[in-house]
Parts: sequence; structure tokens; C-alpha cells
Amino acid sequence: MLTAAQLRAARALVGMDQRSLAGASGLSLPTIQRMEASEGLIRGNVDSLMKLIAALEAANVELISEGAISEKGGRGVRLKSR
Repeated sequence: MLTAAQLRAARALVGMDQRSLAGASGLSLPTIQRMEASEGLIRGNVDSLMKLIAALEAANVELISEGAISEKGGRGVRLKSR
């Protein structure tokens, strides 16, 4: 799953504003704003979350989930290896 903090960090990592992410994901700007304003894990329908994750991956962002291999551990984001 994706947290609000990861979403904000992912956008910042690739220099994408909320409006650009909304356009890239096919979601509305208020939906992106609501997701980022939430606490902890982002809640939403599966289709919206999949669109959001696909847009971030297309922007070359890799989401690091809890328990995934990461030097420091924990959740996060990073650019994909080229």
C-alpha cells in the first residue's frame, strides 16, 4: 500500500505538482489533494490507486513498501535504476 507521505515524496522527487499527477493518472485534482491530506495509508478504490501507482512508475518512481529490501528499512520512494 501507499502512504500519503510517500505520495508527496514521490511527487517531489520527480518535480511533479498535484495538477500534473492528476493529469498523468487520470484522476481529479481534488482526489490527489484528498489522498495527500490523508493520514497514514491512502484509502481509495483499487482502480484509482492502480492509476496513481502506474503514473508514478511511468515517472520513474519506485515505491518502497514496508518490509521491502531497503538499506535503512521502512517505507519510502526512490528513482528507478536505469
